Amino acid sequence: MDWITLLRSLQSDFIKRLTSGCLLHCETEGQYSELTIISGERLKALRDFCWLMAEKYKRTSPVRDVFISNLKGKLGEEVVKERLANLITEVDYEKRFGGDGKIDFTLTADPAIGVEVKSRHGTIDKVRWSVSSEEVEKNAVIVCVLIQEEVHEAQSEYHLFLAGFLPTQMIKLKRGRIAFGINQLLYGGGLYAYLEQLQGEQPIQQPATNNNYHPPQVTAINQNNHQLTKLFTYPKKEEVFLEQEPDLNLIYVNLGDKSFEQGESDKAIINYNQALELDPENAEVYYKRGMVRYHLGDYEGAIADYTQVIQINLNHPKAYQQRGLARYQLGDYHSAIDDYTQAIRINPHVAVTYRNRGDARSHLGDRQGAIEDYSQAIKINPHYAVTDKNSSISRYLLIEQQKFTQAIKINSNDALAYYNRAQARADLGDYEGTIADYTQAIKINPNYVDAYYSRGNAHFDLGDYHNAMKDYTQVIKLNSHYVDAYYNRGHARFGIGDKQGALEDFRKAADIYWKEGKIAEHNEAREKILDLEIEESLDILNF
Repeated sequence: MDWITLLRSLQSDFIKRLTSGCLLHCETEGQYSELTIISGERLKALRDFCWLMAEKYKRTSPVRDVFISNLKGKLGEEVVKERLANLITEVDYEKRFGGDGKIDFTLTADPAIGVEVKSRHGTIDKVRWSVSSEEVEKNAVIVCVLIQEEVHEAQSEYHLFLAGFLPTQMIKLKRGRIAFGINQLLYGGGLYAYLEQLQGEQPIQQPATNNNYHPPQVTAINQNNHQLTKLFTYPKKEEVFLEQEPDLNLIYVNLGDKSFEQGESDKAIINYNQALELDPENAEVYYKRGMVRYHLGDYEGAIADYTQVIQINLNHPKAYQQRGLARYQLGDYHSAIDDYTQAIRINPHVAVTYRNRGDARSHLGDRQGAIEDYSQAIKINPHYAVTDKNSSISRYLLIEQQKFTQAIKINSNDALAYYNRAQARADLGDYEGTIADYTQAIKINPNYVDAYYSRGNAHFDLGDYHNAMKDYTQVIKLNSHYVDAYYNRGHARFGIGDKQGALEDFRKAADIYWKEGKIAEHNEAREKILDLEIEESLDILNF
C-alpha cells in the first residue's frame, strides 16, 4: 500500500468521525490534533491584529469586511502554526506590503518550500476549498481548515478542524483555479511528516523522470493516531494527480452567460448561484451576477456582489467601477466617488471612469472636481469632446469657466474665484492664464497655501523648476506638514541638479506619508530615494 492510499483511507475514517464528533483533540503544540479550539485571550489577540489590518487596508474595502476576511484566514493559520510548531516560519506581513504573496508559511529549514492555508466555514458535504495556479506554483502543500462557527466580530469561541492537505504536486490545473471537497484531501495526520521529509529533498514540483530517483520516505499516522508507519513506495507519475470531478462549475458559468445573452436574467442568476455553491471564491462569477442584478435594477444586490469581488481581489478595477455606478443610481454619490477613485488608482487610463466620477462630483456641486475629471476624460479619449453622446462634458466645461469669469466680474476681491478659474485654465492647458490667476489669488490672500502649491505645479509643468521650488518652499513655510509640497519640491530640486536637496525632500515626504498611513505614496517616495542613492553611489565611483 502506498502512502497516498493510506492517507486517503485515514481521511475516509476521519470524515465519518467528524460527523459523529469523535475526534482527536490534543492541546500540546507540535502534536497532531484533528480539533483546535480558539477562545479567550488567544482569540482577542487575533481579533486585535485583524482590526489593525482592517484599518490599514480600509481604503480598498469596508472595514468590517476586511476584518472578517483577515480573521477567517488568521484562524486557519493559527491551527496550522500550532500543529507544525517550529517546523514552519510565518511570513512577515510588516515587510511585505499588500499581503503575503500567496504564501502563508515557509519551512524553517528551507524557506523555498511554501505552505498555503485555506480556511472555510460550511457543512461537510458542501464546503469547498479552491486554489489558483499561482498558489500551486508557489507552495509545496495546500492545508485546508474547516471552521465550525460562522466568522463574525462577536463570536466568543471557534472550533476548527484540520480538514486535510494536498501536495501541490497532486494538483493538475487545466485553468487558473480549481475547487475540491473534503473527501479529496489527504488525512492531516500525515502533514508534519510529509513536510519534514521535504527538507533537503528534490523540489516537490519536479518529480523524477528516471529510474535512478530515490523517493522520500513518507511517514503517516495509523488509524489509532499513536504509532508511526514508514512507507517506502511512491506512486507512479500518472497516479499523483488529483482526480478531478466533472467541472460543474464551468458548466453552470457557461449556462449563466448564455442565459444572460438571451435576456433570461433570472435563469442567469440561478446558474451563477449554482456555480458559486461549488466555488465560493470565484470573483468573476460574483462580478457576472452583479452585472445581471444591475441590469435588473437590483442595485443593492449588485453592490453586494461587487463587494464580494473586491474582498477576493482587492485590485479589481471593474468591480470598483461597477459598484460606483450602482451607488450612483441609489444617489450615494460620496461612496460612488470613493469607488471610482479606487478604480482610477488601479488603472488610471480609463476615460469612462473619470467621466463617471465627474458626473458624481457635479451632482454634489463640486464644480472644480467635475472639471478636472471631465478634462482628464477628454485627454484620454478626445472623442468625448465632440461626440453627441458626450458633448455635455464640453458644455459643462464652458459653462463653468463662464461662471468663474462672471464671479470675478462681480467681486474682484474673491481669491477663491481666481483660484477656481486658474484650475479650469490648467485643465485646458492655458498655463500662462493659470499662473496669472493663481498670482492674483495670492495677492488677495497672501496665506493661500493651495494657491502657492498649485502655482508651483504650473511652473513645474512649464519646466520652470526654480519658481516651482520657490512656491513649494512657501507652502512648507505656511504648513510644515504639507507632504505633497515636499515630494514635488524634491522633483523640482532634482530638475535643477540638486540631488542632495531632492533626497532630503523625498525622505521627509516618505516619513510623513508613512505616519499618515499613505502606503502607496510612501512606497513611491522610497523608490525615488533608492534611485537617488544608487545615482550618488555611481557618481562617487566615477569620480
